[in-house]
Amino acid sequence: MNDAHALNSSTKAIEIRNLTLAYQGHPAVHHLSGAFDAGSLTAIVGPNGAGKSTLLAALSGQKGGTDGTIDFAPAIQTTQGRASKLAYLPQQSAIDREFPVRVLDVVALGAWRELGSFRSVSAQIRARATEVLAAVGLIGFERRYIGELSVGQLQRVLFARLLMQDAQIILLDEPFNALDTRTAEDLLGVVLNWHRQARTVIAVLHDIDMVRAYFPQTLLLAREVIAWGTSAEVLTPENLNRARQTAEYWDDRAPWCVRPPESGSRG
Repeated sequence: MNDAHALNSSTKAIEIRNLTLAYQGHPAVHHLSGAFDAGSLTAIVGPNGAGKSTLLAALSGQKGGTDGTIDFAPAIQTTQGRASKLAYLPQQSAIDREFPVRVLDVVALGAWRELGSFRSVSAQIRARATEVLAAVGLIGFERRYIGELSVGQLQRVLFARLLMQDAQIILLDEPFNALDTRTAEDLLGVVLNWHRQARTVIAVLHDIDMVRAYFPQTLLLAREVIAWGTSAEVLTPENLNRARQTAEYWDDRAPWCVRPPESGSRG
């Protein structure tokens, strides 16, 4: 049985309480509380600078909170409080394409839990890496260097690495940005398949039409929660306008605000 089914759909995969985050010394996310249900497919949307990527980095464990907590379901939480089997895809700008590494090796790194420290890649892992490359449409690309790839081809490679990780929680930061239509459609198909497999998928997105069509849940963020729930209820003209208006009044020089912990949370 795949570990992705270890949590039932009524379980909260991630619960956030009164979370405040900073970016480059400035407040980026204020007093966020809520929950991502196990098996949910959620888009995080909002104006530029809304704290979307900062929040995703915090969920991945790449960034600590200034205040508040992030808790994972006990079934997938390690003794350090982080999630086991969590996969995180940052924006492509965070990838060093000049590093001389071949496609198959990048994908095989998705099996790092099996590899451990200083262990060579087994024939079994290489075979799996070849299979997931085929699943994202990159048959025959195994020995190419990542610096030789187009933006779309590299994103396919990074999705293949996510497939190797076989994670229960998948975090995607602008996964379809600057991709051609065919690549975006193919990779969206991978995301929808994860959702069918009851994995918890959270993606930062800008395409509101895509969110409305394919993502059942939406968190509309403008450094604080504007709305969080079903996409139809969240993505109203009123809420989107409120997010834009909120962004117009951001002041990075403003002092940190203090708010008592909330007694409850969404979900």
